[in-house]
Amino acid sequence: MATSGGARTPRPADSDAMRPGVTPLHLMRGLLSADRSHIAADIVAGVTLAALGIPQSLGYARIAGMPVITGLYAMVAPMAMFALLAYSRHLVVGADSAVAAMLAAGLAGRAAAGSPRYVALAGLVALLSGALLLLARLIRLGFLADFLSRSVLIGFLTGVGVQIAAAQLADMLGVHTSGNSVIGRLVATVRALGRTSLPTLAVSLGVIAVVVGLRLLTRRIPGALIAIVGAIIASRLLHLPARGVTVVGPVPRGLPGLHPPALSLHDAAALLPLAGACFVVIVAQSFATSRAYAAKYDETVDENADLVGLGAANIAAAFTGTFVVNGSPTQTQMVDSAGGRSQLAALTTSVVVVFVLLFLTGPLTFLPLAVLATVVFLIGLQLINVSGMRQLFVMRRDEFLIALLTAVTVVFVGVEQGIVLAVVASVIDHVRHTYAPYTAVVVATDEGRFIDVPPTPQARTVEGLVIYRFGATLYYANARRLVDQVDACLAAPDPPRWFCLDCIAISDVDFTAAAALRQIHNELATARARLILTEVLDPVRA
Repeated sequence: MATSGGARTPRPADSDAMRPGVTPLHLMRGLLSADRSHIAADIVAGVTLAALGIPQSLGYARIAGMPVITGLYAMVAPMAMFALLAYSRHLVVGADSAVAAMLAAGLAGRAAAGSPRYVALAGLVALLSGALLLLARLIRLGFLADFLSRSVLIGFLTGVGVQIAAAQLADMLGVHTSGNSVIGRLVATVRALGRTSLPTLAVSLGVIAVVVGLRLLTRRIPGALIAIVGAIIASRLLHLPARGVTVVGPVPRGLPGLHPPALSLHDAAALLPLAGACFVVIVAQSFATSRAYAAKYDETVDENADLVGLGAANIAAAFTGTFVVNGSPTQTQMVDSAGGRSQLAALTTSVVVVFVLLFLTGPLTFLPLAVLATVVFLIGLQLINVSGMRQLFVMRRDEFLIALLTAVTVVFVGVEQGIVLAVVASVIDHVRHTYAPYTAVVVATDEGRFIDVPPTPQARTVEGLVIYRFGATLYYANARRLVDQVDACLAAPDPPRWFCLDCIAISDVDFTAAAALRQIHNELATARARLILTEVLDPVRA
């Protein structure tokens, strides 16, 4: 075999050796890199995040089946822990709808939602998730985020949005229903329409009017917070509980206690798959968000350093009585829109929430459940990415089908199964492209140009020569395709004297593919033809 092509300039390997070391100072880069000229803007952004994020976090706690106060707990120790340890300057970690929905689905049937055992199990999931994140840092598993494609995430979050929104309808109408599946709950809600509480429905419609109306005017006004404050005042002045409107009830004042979740090996083993699913979503969503904002400001990323912050944040969640936390795209966008440029904004938010927990939990007693249900319902609708699904349908029909399958699985089967399917579908889609890669023969036209044509037995670059392009890494699954097309070429009435394999797209050759190349070489030699390899990358040449 002959090879051609000059020496290539080595490309830096994407490894920890080429990136900053993970030192304590390096881990705090998101905080220590704060520009003094932006400190005031960071503090304002933190206060803004508290105003916008408090109602969302209360809603996420409700999605998770946890006591509403635990939504505020998620904004204290977990958020502050990531802010102190993070490499990313922009990513905000807190309660999130996707992992909250996964938690509720995974704990359904194990304990009554909101009960002490349920809270303990949720803390155990957070502890296991944190341990998996730290383990991932030790063995450098940050690359796992790449196995969830954007198209699959669109389908996954769309399914989660449908599930979340459907689950809130009963409380928005003031009816009591039962059912473990989305369809079961919807059917039960429809059957209970005749028992709708008109005052509760009026509260829900009022919240929608305030939130949507203010959103149409400007996104800088915290519509959800205004709706919650207004509903608390109305509940107190109009005595809404006496009119049949269910309220949150007594909310504990003070900071969360510091204690480990109830731990038993049996519970840990049973919850490990759920923690693994949460781990995948945390890694995928957090890294996708941090990369997006790092690219926006032309900054570097270090996923392995952020894994430490994410792991510590979830362990802090476990020890402070709250649930799994995640890198939040919505809260990160809130800070960025308000001018925040460092983790000082997240620390400021934690301080504001501490003040709320110490002095302002009393008014939450009068908060109607319908208000939280409506806020969560609107969050769920925002997750349904109609425009993203439409773009997939127009641009990549195959990826649209994968996204749709993922969404349907989440809605009709479950969130855990949906995320497993999302990973498997992403890998299968990748394998499908490499199994049947683009192949072509370069042919000279009468005008002297060179074009790609399908690799038929008669295709020739010029008389006696075939320049053949193979558009993927050569490995065991697609090596047979290369052999078959070479055999077809040799079976032609005028077999070529030179067969040139263009290797520019071949980044690796495994053992099976190497055997296939030897087979091709021998077959060509028997036919008195010569095999040429051109544009061979240095690792493949070695």
